[in-house]
Amino acid sequence: MRMLILGAGGIGGYFGARLQQAGADVRFLVRPARARVLHDRGLRVFSPLGDVEVTPELLTAVDDGDHFDLVLLSCKAYDLVSAIDAITPAVGPHSVVVPLLNGIAHLDRLDARFGRVRVAGGVAHLALTADETGAIRHLNATQRLIIGARTEPAPPAFDWLGALITRMSPDYTVSPDIEQDMWDKLVFISVLAGTTCLMRATIGDILATRAGRALIEGMLQESATIAASCGHAPSASRLAGYRAQLTETGSSLTASMLRDMLRGAPTEADHVFGNLIERAAEFALPTPLLDLAMSALQAYEISRRRLSASSG
Repeated sequence: MRMLILGAGGIGGYFGARLQQAGADVRFLVRPARARVLHDRGLRVFSPLGDVEVTPELLTAVDDGDHFDLVLLSCKAYDLVSAIDAITPAVGPHSVVVPLLNGIAHLDRLDARFGRVRVAGGVAHLALTADETGAIRHLNATQRLIIGARTEPAPPAFDWLGALITRMSPDYTVSPDIEQDMWDKLVFISVLAGTTCLMRATIGDILATRAGRALIEGMLQESATIAASCGHAPSASRLAGYRAQLTETGSSLTASMLRDMLRGAPTEADHVFGNLIERAAEFALPTPLLDLAMSALQAYEISRRRLSASSG
């Protein structure tokens, strides 16, 4: 099976390196600047779970008709339109696209371009960043990966990928209900990103404030209610686990979206909060706390664009 991974940053680089190390036939579709770094230094992952260094096979474009069996999509949500254009020549009648983006809004766009039967689902739970040398730094000891087909029977290429990843690690699984898993993560990250970006603080520091716990628990209730109204209520045990993780005293947990803000980068606010708020409006659900988080991120984006324009 030939596999194309769009991006060799955090998610794409981490799992791509692991897959190549396991013997998969992997190509990385990257921008020219990233290609130069990877050509000179290789693809390096530093992780508490074991370092990896591979020599990646690189592409900066895909020739028309050069179809791959599997395409892993690991871009940021705000790059989705250009990412779809970039991978389109690689997607043939038997290809499977496996997106590893946050949220669920991307599924509609991918289905519209490639057809639901060729679009699987995926969830990645791990904290990653790129250092000044271009290497990928794994920031915790979690590397959970969940994939799942969204049609039955699953395409042969997807079955092959599922068999491969489950041999690689007990943390890698194939889900019978991947859309529920994606909704579950959306509920969690909306609260983690919403509160830590709004307050620009860790979960532990937020909990130490007068109304921090009420903010976290209120936003969790809003997001879970939206998911339930859309037919994807988190299970009681999953919701309890999220609440425990988000209300752990002294926790240093923050969202990757906050790290994006602190370095002046774009965020996925529209894809996460905007999509949830739009879905809430369909059911006339109030979302005062999600609205507040969205407004804070919109203000950040306005300021970021103004600074970018003035410096340019």
